[in-house]
Amino acid sequence: MVDDDRTAGLVLAAGAGSRYGRPKILVDDWLTGAVQALHAGGCGSVAVVTGAARPALPGGVVEIHCPAWRRGIGASLRAGLTAVGSDADRVVVHLVDCPDVGPAVVRRVLDLTGDQLGRAVFSGRPGHPVVLPRGHVSPLLAGLRDVDGAGPYLRTHPHVDVECGDLASGEDVDVDRAEPSMDSMEGSDP
Repeated sequence: MVDDDRTAGLVLAAGAGSRYGRPKILVDDWLTGAVQALHAGGCGSVAVVTGAARPALPGGVVEIHCPAWRRGIGASLRAGLTAVGSDADRVVVHLVDCPDVGPAVVRRVLDLTGDQLGRAVFSGRPGHPVVLPRGHVSPLLAGLRDVDGAGPYLRTHPHVDVECGDLASGEDVDVDRAEPSMDSMEGSDP
């Protein structure tokens, strides 16, 4: 296992959450949960990429504001990796909107990837966190498009898939299920 002090956690949380109805960084406990997952899972430091909203962050967390957040997840990833990528042996990239991914997932992915490129998978479905060793940060940034995250890079580079479906669903929550949709209200009594 690589020294936790040289492992940086990076939470991508810059989007407006248009499908969700509000920035997901503002959803109760999601930001705190993502930060805790990274810290308790083995990251010595954690930074959060903000954009559409800039709430107070948990203590000890560094904010990386991405003014270009509207361009897409790649713009946020670029801002985060540019800020932390050269100072760490590896960066663990996580999303604010995967609320059931906890420290056990992060720890397993870190333990089983070591110094290799890797990611969590959930019942075979690719997810987060993604582990980027320092040697992969510059090449990923060189080919990163604003509309894409690290997925295209992972598809073209050997990496370790770490199955974590027994620990979490890994679901990226895009819709607020607490709010009834218009579709679900059709046919209901007024």
